[in-house]
Amino acid sequence: MARTLARLTDGSRVTDYISLGVIAKTFPQHQVEEVLKRTGRESARHRDLPAHVVVYYVIALALYMQVSYREVLRCLLEGVQWLKARTVETKVAVKSSISEARVRLGWEPVRQLHDEIVHPIATEVTQGAWYRQWRLVSLDGSKLDIPDEAENRAVFGVPGASRGAAAFPQIRFVALVENGTHVIFGSRMGASKVGEITLAKEVIPRLEPGMLCLADRGFIGFALWKQAKGTGADLVWRLRNDLVFPRVTELGDGSYLSTMLPPRGARKVARKPVRRVVARKKKQLGIPVRIVEYTLDGVPDAESTYRVATTILDPAKAPAKELAALYHERWEIESAFDELKTHLRGRQITLRSKTPDLVRQEFYGLMMAHFAIRGLMHEAALKGDVDPDRLSFMHAVRVIRRKMARFASLPPSEQIRLS
Repeated sequence: MARTLARLTDGSRVTDYISLGVIAKTFPQHQVEEVLKRTGRESARHRDLPAHVVVYYVIALALYMQVSYREVLRCLLEGVQWLKARTVETKVAVKSSISEARVRLGWEPVRQLHDEIVHPIATEVTQGAWYRQWRLVSLDGSKLDIPDEAENRAVFGVPGASRGAAAFPQIRFVALVENGTHVIFGSRMGASKVGEITLAKEVIPRLEPGMLCLADRGFIGFALWKQAKGTGADLVWRLRNDLVFPRVTELGDGSYLSTMLPPRGARKVARKPVRRVVARKKKQLGIPVRIVEYTLDGVPDAESTYRVATTILDPAKAPAKELAALYHERWEIESAFDELKTHLRGRQITLRSKTPDLVRQEFYGLMMAHFAIRGLMHEAALKGDVDPDRLSFMHAVRVIRRKMARFASLPPSEQIRLS
């Protein structure tokens, strides 16, 4: 029997059938279209590049950082070549049309889609994701270079360097990472001059009860600690050497209870209206904390003493030795950032967008691409009953790039594997 040429239904466009395999599985089209509708960015008329396709395209840009705009789009469109006669050439929009489509989309829908879908994914059986009953997450920040354009310089700034200024403008971002899966979530970005504490205030609300958040000494401070504690999550944050915490109660495991007080100015303001209140009321200004001090014997270049503060006041729930060892799991976030900045970005030394709005759009597209890859790796780890850390991130990226065009028009399935 002769084969019948597969055809699109009347009124359909090739781009309606684009589904990016693992990306579409992570970011389903119906959710993409809901976000576009809520933000008023859905396509008002039929276009060669409708809004939902541009969303997928922005994510795909992060998977193909080394190739041109048009080449990325060609990779997507080739997946639907089977719907047409082989003699019909796939039409790829010119670069200006792609840029116009990205401008129409803007960055707000991409960030909203990121916020709604990118979240911790570890299950109860995910290896390396838990400490006792807590889900381990880490808080930290980093920077990314962006193209040296006048508008990017004006909006995001060029950080100083040992000899004048850096070569490129930069964006700063702060995020949470699920330690066991390396999923980066809750990300917020800003200009290079914006402090990590400022961005962290927007990230902290993504903490939840049942999480145990690790953070370096750069984040320790009364206001941020109070905000993070208020989410219901537990905290293990390193202390700066200049902070003094009196030993209020010595505990059997070598740790001790103390009080974290607000800055002196804040204490004066808080006390001013209540000078007649009895002295014991003043204790309400502080937050009870438990301090763990430890040393790293036999480790070259180690500091003489390390200190961490925790909201877990009962040593029976989290002994001091375990917390001391646990804190160094915070370095998992450095590995996750390395995947993002080195392995996924590849040799490309900057993001590619030349205007501030498109830089923001590309940043969240990059975060979503990393999430899709890590989701695939987590599935593979569960099937193989291994720690996700034992899987190669770069191998996963190569597999997805190799399979992308082949499965672009197929509904998400289990055909894409890490092999």
